[in-house]
Amino acid sequence: MSKVKVGLVQTSCVADKQQNLDKAIVKVREAAEKGAQIVCLQELFTSLYFCDVEDYDNFALAEAIPGPSTEALSEVAKECNVVVIASLFEKRAQGLYHNTTAVIDADGTYLGKYRKMHIPDDPAFYEKFYFTPGDLGYKTFKTKYATIGVLICWDQWYPEASRITSLMGAEILFYPTAIGWATSQDTETNVEQYNAWQTIQRSHAVANGVHVVSVNRVGYEQEGAMKFWGGSFVSNPFGSILFQASHENEEVMVVEIDTKKSDEYRTHWPFLRDRRIDSYQPITKRYIDED
Repeated sequence: MSKVKVGLVQTSCVADKQQNLDKAIVKVREAAEKGAQIVCLQELFTSLYFCDVEDYDNFALAEAIPGPSTEALSEVAKECNVVVIASLFEKRAQGLYHNTTAVIDADGTYLGKYRKMHIPDDPAFYEKFYFTPGDLGYKTFKTKYATIGVLICWDQWYPEASRITSLMGAEILFYPTAIGWATSQDTETNVEQYNAWQTIQRSHAVANGVHVVSVNRVGYEQEGAMKFWGGSFVSNPFGSILFQASHENEEVMVVEIDTKKSDEYRTHWPFLRDRRIDSYQPITKRYIDED
């Protein structure tokens, strides 16, 4: 199957975990009713973005994967015959936590998980306090409708992550995300930040010849200090925007993509053919210092 309808669920969140999960299930059904075959939820959709503070109480939000949320989503995936991409706060063991995305196939089968590899630590994004870096490596998942790769938010800025995942056979790259603007910032800074965020992901689409689907949350959090900028989008394999959500509103959008386009673009712009893999060993160094 080359033509696939992907659903993007861009919503705001509240403090109550069950309310957020219930809302996500409603939105998955809505996307399915619009024809979606693969539905991607935003990063850490069952809670407010709790990494704005370093608070030990927030570890109570975590759960096992598979666990209660994946079980509930497996039911709706099977009911609606859709693949669900679900970003969750994983409790792996006592004192060991990850930022993890589970993938559930259209028959409700849990296919596995990807653990976020790149963990940020910035004002209002204190993820290193909560999350251990992923140790499963980069992953692809063979779903009913397509072979997909999943990366998470801060992974978006690293071309190595998208390259490796694409080389593993991903036909579509999905990025569940939670990113926003400090409300104290000026409009020019906001525009520059959003454009950089979108541009780097569109560049992954171009360099690898794959569709990119990025799903972000929306709304004000942190007592109004942070506005999550939404702007979820789909890029074709040459960086053209097929859909972009607003910065303000909750949206459920379904976009049809054709994975055969990858072959067309990769043939005419043969970046993979011309890679000099014999010359790339220095990329494994932190920095290339002079001898």
